[in-house]
Amino acid sequence: MRIATFAIVYFAAVFAVGFVLGALRVTFVAPAVGERIAELAEMPFMIAASAFFAWRLVRRWWLGVGAALAGGLLALALLLGAELALVFSLRGLTLEQYLASRDPVSGTAYVAALVVFMLAPAVAAWRLRASGAG
Repeated sequence: MRIATFAIVYFAAVFAVGFVLGALRVTFVAPAVGERIAELAEMPFMIAASAFFAWRLVRRWWLGVGAALAGGLLALALLLGAELALVFSLRGLTLEQYLASRDPVSGTAYVAALVVFMLAPAVAAWRLRASGAG
């Protein structure tokens, strides 16, 4: 239950940041610099949000590395489910259309950011244990 709670809170926190940044990106940044540059510019902020919330929440729940990895995997499943639900409902795209619409450069960076999002809790737990703080 603790892992599921962690995953839900971690997902919700990072998703909220992504939702706000995405709205700003689509509304202001992309029209000025283009979609690829706007998406790539957003990535460091999303990675920083993933690291920040992973660190804070792993410390709060005192998760070990295995539990943190499980929480990261569950949070990734929640994030992908939420994103696909929004894509299907708001943009009216099929999965194939959505994947085809992704820019190859920013899409690859996005996949890398998802891996960081998934692994950040386990890395945070490992670092906390290695430093003796956990």
